Amino acid sequence: MDDENDPLRLDRQVCFPLYAASNRLTRAYRPILDRLGLTYAQYLVMLVLWEEAPQSVGSIGARLHLDSGTLTPLLKRLEAAGLVTRRRDPEDERRLIVTPTETGAALRAEAQDVPMSLCEALGLTEVEMHELAGAVGTVTRLLQHDT
Repeated sequence: MDDENDPLRLDRQVCFPLYAASNRLTRAYRPILDRLGLTYAQYLVMLVLWEEAPQSVGSIGARLHLDSGTLTPLLKRLEAAGLVTRRRDPEDERRLIVTPTETGAALRAEAQDVPMSLCEALGLTEVEMHELAGAVGTVTRLLQHDT
């Protein structure tokens, strides 16, 4: 069917441009993050820890909208790379606490230019990037559920 009003046309869906943009954005980050030795997902974890540490696996997962099954392998790789430590919470043995190592904390200084490098890669100004992040953040909040 070639009807432009067909509600099932790919170009009429909101899901596809968001999906495609997410994939392309992850690819745009790759060469920028390669020099830090981080994947995109690992970079997100480090961003959370650079804001506040130590944190529980649960709080990191909540912030990144990731379940522990996805987050645990990421944290294990970051620990193997010497960027974080994971330890049991002495007050609640069920909780794992994650802390950047000295090396992980020092990596923050090397990551300072990542946001501007991404702006340049996308051909956006810092203001345009901030506006885009705000618009996408609105979509994320609209889709957030208490699950």
